[in-house]
Amino acid sequence: MSENIRIQQINGDKDFAAYVARPEGEAKAAIVVIQEIFGVNAGIRRKCDLLAEDGYLAVAPDLFWPLEPEVELDPDIEPEFQKALELMNKFDQDQGVRDIEATIKWARSQGCGKVGAVGYCLGGRLAYMTAARTDSDATVGYYAVGVDNLLREKNAIARPLMLHIPTDDGFVDKETQKAMHDGLDDHPKVTLHDYEGMDHGFATQFGERRNAECANLADGRTKEFFAEHLG
Repeated sequence: MSENIRIQQINGDKDFAAYVARPEGEAKAAIVVIQEIFGVNAGIRRKCDLLAEDGYLAVAPDLFWPLEPEVELDPDIEPEFQKALELMNKFDQDQGVRDIEATIKWARSQGCGKVGAVGYCLGGRLAYMTAARTDSDATVGYYAVGVDNLLREKNAIARPLMLHIPTDDGFVDKETQKAMHDGLDDHPKVTLHDYEGMDHGFATQFGERRNAECANLADGRTKEFFAEHLG
């Protein structure tokens, strides 16, 4: 069952939209699904639906709401891709993490003892920030951008974090990937997986960027990770 809800900000009197997919029966845990730069579009909603089929309460907050509420963009349509980049450049990431924190708080209010998070693209970066700044019980980031600039926060990561890294990511060069490994490989709570020859967006649910084989491998690892840490 799916629905659209409103979530209250942690600090402030405003609220924002979120898509929720509920499992049949009692949820074994909750997972916050963190959007790409394309908003809570069909692909992100499908990610939520699949998690609900696995028994999780899945919720995707609309993080771009201060810029353009409930925007949905298609990465395979060039003008929409360019608009997504413009929104990303205007986006307040710190505020985004606070809205993710509010979403985690909402999920806990639904009776879920454990709450995790998974993010893609910009959401992958926000997933790293979520692991460092919130009480998410387990967090996963796909093709996170700019993590080399966030390594100063790594000592704040106290609960498990998994990052999926495509080695031919057009938005994350080899030097940045090396910095991620150098900074995080020995972190007791962090696991990194490389995907040789893959580009940014390989695990998207729909569209031209998807590589089914590697997407299934990464998603399988994510599923096992959440089963271990949220079960």
